[in-house]
Amino acid sequence: MRRLLATLLTALLATFLFVPQAFAGSPHFVGAIDVDRAGDTLTVSGKIAGLGNEDQVDVQVTADASCVNPGGNKPSADNKQSFSAEGEFPVQNGKALFSLTLTATFQPSCTPPMTVEWSNVVVTAYDGLLTMAVPGTF
Repeated sequence: MRRLLATLLTALLATFLFVPQAFAGSPHFVGAIDVDRAGDTLTVSGKIAGLGNEDQVDVQVTADASCVNPGGNKPSADNKQSFSAEGEFPVQNGKALFSLTLTATFQPSCTPPMTVEWSNVVVTAYDGLLTMAVPGTF
């Protein structure tokens, strides 16, 4: 009887120790990530789901900005840089909406008729386990 009781208690304890992992989230992006450019500013927004019982999620966005002339020629090395933004966003019912803004600043400045072109946009979340590259230039 004691052996049976000890076995049952051990099985019950093991169940409580390992069950929380089974209920952990499965983070993923929902739909497409929206990228909007206005002048020298790039706003990246989207939705992440499958976050389980997390209170908040940390999201980072990185992108390259180039100063391009009206003929579409690429800039000198001084006028292309990587920019990043990061923020923590609240999780509700395992989902989080995020929106981050990057602003390109160049020395010398990228003034008209030159324009800023964004590329290599990458969104990273959930401690680096969730990453999505957004194709295209903006």
